[in-house]
Amino acid sequence: MAKRKDSAGLVIFRRAPELAVLLVHPGGPYWTRKDDGAWSIPKGEIDVGEDKFAAARREAEEETGFALKGKFMRLAPVRQPSGKVIHPWALEAPALDPAAIKSCTFEMEWPPRSGRTAEFPEVDRAAWFDWDEAQVKILVGQRPILDGLRTKLERGNREPDPAF
Repeated sequence: MAKRKDSAGLVIFRRAPELAVLLVHPGGPYWTRKDDGAWSIPKGEIDVGEDKFAAARREAEEETGFALKGKFMRLAPVRQPSGKVIHPWALEAPALDPAAIKSCTFEMEWPPRSGRTAEFPEVDRAAWFDWDEAQVKILVGQRPILDGLRTKLERGNREPDPAF
């Protein structure tokens, strides 16, 4: 059995008028009608030999089109129900406009067994969600990532980043 590849991603957040996170909705035909429990932080697989933080920034840029800069906070890795581990960082970026995302694309056979290939955006939309709504929208396995952000913010990010 092949080993599952780990992922890395970014939790993009703002504090005003209240704590909110920018989540992305996966593109493609399988996700079109899914909403609650379908959104994600911008993330993706870590390439072989790639630095986890570099992968998080690369994946966020590929999925949003934003070249993100600033003070990044390391969050604790979170194991998904599939066994994959997400290595997250957080960045405060309150001025990002979700309507301005420009996602990369992927190809897949569509419709199934048709022999035809169609191209879809990896992310079809993004939105800011306040804390309570984000808990409903995000994939269940990623909720601990948001909890890690909230804990870090409540502690004032004074503690050193853990060694992972």
